[in-house]
Amino acid sequence: MDHDNQLGDEFNMSRYTGPKRRLSRRIGMALFAKDEKSMERKGAIAPGQKGTKVRPRFSDYGIQLKEKQKARRMFGLTEKQFRNTFDDAAKTKGATGETFLTLLESRLDNLVYRLGFTKSRAEARQIVNHGHVTVDGKKVSIPSYRMRTNSVIAISAKFVDNTQVKKNLADPATLPEWLERKATVGKFLRVPTRDEMELSINEQLIVEFYSR
Repeated sequence: MDHDNQLGDEFNMSRYTGPKRRLSRRIGMALFAKDEKSMERKGAIAPGQKGTKVRPRFSDYGIQLKEKQKARRMFGLTEKQFRNTFDDAAKTKGATGETFLTLLESRLDNLVYRLGFTKSRAEARQIVNHGHVTVDGKKVSIPSYRMRTNSVIAISAKFVDNTQVKKNLADPATLPEWLERKATVGKFLRVPTRDEMELSINEQLIVEFYSR
């Protein structure tokens, strides 16, 4: 099977249900925090390539597709959600790629993750879906909810004693400078600059992919 097509087939499923580590190995980097140690051992070997560290060469299209799929999986979106966000960015003044990343970072589920309330974006989507998060004092159960600066994000009163939330807060991740948090309440202070967003993503390749 052509390497470009193989990459597309595996990653174009709207909701991938297989081992997440396989996605990280296919991309060649840890998409999820728990995969980091595993990738140190065998990240250079893609699934199905036993005993070799030589990765297949991709066409320009394949490179662009790989970057798009990497970003999509990193933020945990379906192809439709990802494309709709890109289209919104393309309609906005400014650099499309950077605007696109800003819109992804401004999602409620991403901010819940960035604030350290959860250890992954998938976990963040789950607690948002279940109604355990409030925005400016009101329950919001839409993970894709686009946040405005100075909005206050909090874990609902009924969920603050959740064991996992307490565990996450006891071992907090480094908080970005564009966010602030006190206990289970956080604030979206400002839109992040490009160097404060996902540095592993080459947004220009994504722009090129959708501009074909």
